[in-house]
Amino acid sequence: MRNCDLHCHSLCSDGLLSASAVVERAAKNGVELLSLTDHDDLAGLAEARATADALNLAFVNGVEISTEWQGMQIHVVGLAVNDTQPTLIEGLHSVRSGRIDRARRMSADLERVGIFGAFEGAMRLTANPNLISRSHFGRYLVDSGVRKDVRSVFESFLVPGKPGYVSHRWATVGDALTWIDAAGGVAVMAHPGRYKLSSVELRRLLSEFKDLGGQAIEVQSGSHTAEQVDVFRRLAREFGFLASRGSDFHGPEESHVDLGRLPPLPEGLTPVWDVLGV
Repeated sequence: MRNCDLHCHSLCSDGLLSASAVVERAAKNGVELLSLTDHDDLAGLAEARATADALNLAFVNGVEISTEWQGMQIHVVGLAVNDTQPTLIEGLHSVRSGRIDRARRMSADLERVGIFGAFEGAMRLTANPNLISRSHFGRYLVDSGVRKDVRSVFESFLVPGKPGYVSHRWATVGDALTWIDAAGGVAVMAHPGRYKLSSVELRRLLSEFKDLGGQAIEVQSGSHTAEQVDVFRRLAREFGFLASRGSDFHGPEESHVDLGRLPPLPEGLTPVWDVLGV
């Protein structure tokens, strides 16, 4: 099976490496097909694609869109999207708007528990201010000694019910699928094992995703356990989804799995890259 990594991030959203450095690392790790899927932004794709061409690494455009389903944030990856398509560009702009206001409210909430200067600190760690995120706040809390690493930050802060969490009005799953379809892409449910859903709720989400035009789910993800891989193997077959594989790489010190280092997809599934034309 090809070593495909179809979910990773650069400095253009909340990754730690430039788009070209991400591609170079992927090539060094033996990745044969890569997609850069920055959050709600296409800015890194031209640089990534040029570097991939220079390294003779197969590459497809990607994006990870922040959506909301029944009050929960759900991420949808678009693969092989046309990054000049107006509907997609305008939709992503609508998602990005309001992030800075949300960041100020997150900082104010952290002040309630004695953590000051979080907005300014997070902004200093953000290459693209329009995409300031919880990850940037998490890195600031590590840098300022509040917690030892980003994972432990998210155990105590920035998640629902904890200091620093502020809800935000994202696009709907249907919106994201409409934009991806307009751009000629393939819609993939990102890391479904990360969503805190009961088995009934998960099936409802996957059923709605399928009905709206979703074509694939990430079976192998950097955040999935072996047990979850088996669960989503079975669900991919049940719902007729293509199977995707993506590390969700953000940086060498921060990610569960490095680029290209996930186990292969389980047997008996149709890989999403079979329909990407590369």
